[in-house]
Amino acid sequence: MEIIRFDTDERQGDTIGDTAYRRIRSDIVHGRLAPDEKLKLERMKEVYSASVTTLREILNRLAVEELVSAEGQRGFRVAPIDEAELHDLARMRILLESHALRESIASGDVEWEACVVAAHYKLSSVERELMEGRPAGDVNWVSFDWGFHYAMISACGQKVLMRTHSSIYDRLARYHMLALAFRGKPAVEEHERLRDLVIERKADAAVELLAKHVQSGVDCIMQSGRINAA
Repeated sequence: MEIIRFDTDERQGDTIGDTAYRRIRSDIVHGRLAPDEKLKLERMKEVYSASVTTLREILNRLAVEELVSAEGQRGFRVAPIDEAELHDLARMRILLESHALRESIASGDVEWEACVVAAHYKLSSVERELMEGRPAGDVNWVSFDWGFHYAMISACGQKVLMRTHSSIYDRLARYHMLALAFRGKPAVEEHERLRDLVIERKADAAVELLAKHVQSGVDCIMQSGRINAA
């Protein structure tokens, strides 16, 4: 299930490669593997408990997702960051998520509404931790922020759009984590308002707020001053 996209625990039926893939992707998104960092297969073999062959397959997959750069015979690096890319990713996320949100508001049923409310409740608990300065929130924020935004658009019925959106979300979330750019009370209030607008089926207002929400996040990233130094 995409709603547990950032869960790195081993799950029933997983291969070694499945678990390693999620762990590596999570480490890139959370900035534990830094932009442009050389990915040394022998070292990764120890950290992720996977063979060199499996790691090559994973890194090639992450290269397609543009979280990793393949350098031919020279191996792999974590994808670099770039201000122009940040703005492009935000625009693309707004475009995809706005369309999916409209479709979901038009088509979603009571079960979908319940998923939105439950996902927001989980996100709000982590946001409270962050507001109180508890570091555990940093670890969980991306996972539950993703869960909420995914829940809101999950009734759109467009699998290709959802796959593309999830990749864009990962790449944009990496900038947030590198900048440590949680906006505090404004972000919390926007999430609450988004939840309410979605449940009330107010598509125009929800889409307008979503665009503001994503752009405000980008502004916060840029104001942090940490991206150029990352």
